[in-house]
Amino acid sequence: MSNNEELQNPEEIQEEAQTETPETVEETVEAADQSFEAQVEQLTAELKKALDEAESHKDIAIRAKAESENIRRRSEREITNASKFALERFAREILAVVDSLEKALELPVEHESQKSMREGIELTYKLLVDTLNKFNIEQIAPLGDVFDPGLHEAMVMQESDEHEPNSVMHVIQMGYSLNGRLIRPARVIVAKGKSPEIDQKA
Repeated sequence: MSNNEELQNPEEIQEEAQTETPETVEETVEAADQSFEAQVEQLTAELKKALDEAESHKDIAIRAKAESENIRRRSEREITNASKFALERFAREILAVVDSLEKALELPVEHESQKSMREGIELTYKLLVDTLNKFNIEQIAPLGDVFDPGLHEAMVMQESDEHEPNSVMHVIQMGYSLNGRLIRPARVIVAKGKSPEIDQKA
């Protein structure tokens, strides 16, 4: 320090310190608090916005995954059904041949020469039905069963003492299903109870 520079008087230092009044210090602290609170509010708002965006993206991702899973399952189901029921049109057409063989078997054998022909028809019929079964085309033969509108088509209802009411007493045409799905209902005659007799003397 140069000799020319004068040392600051302790009284002057005390005066400078005294210029910062309590009010000034309080204002400074209050301003700092307000600035800090503003920063906290801003950061809180930004954090909330980020969390909202993250939640929105999460929902979109979940929906996209669910939709993708639905598409996959639907595609698998369609492929499975296409494979299982690809024969349906063919089955419907071949049933006409089966029906013709069944009608031929219903004809009475009147001559000895017809026996061999009937045996040939029976073998052909059995071979055809067995072949259909190999491809899961199954025959519905409901004789004696309870009438089921989901599997049977009632052509007529007939009074009978020998059959239970609402049971199949005669099969007009066999029904068929493919892999458990009905492709043709069995056409049947359904038994019904006799109507009560009316007393003519009453």
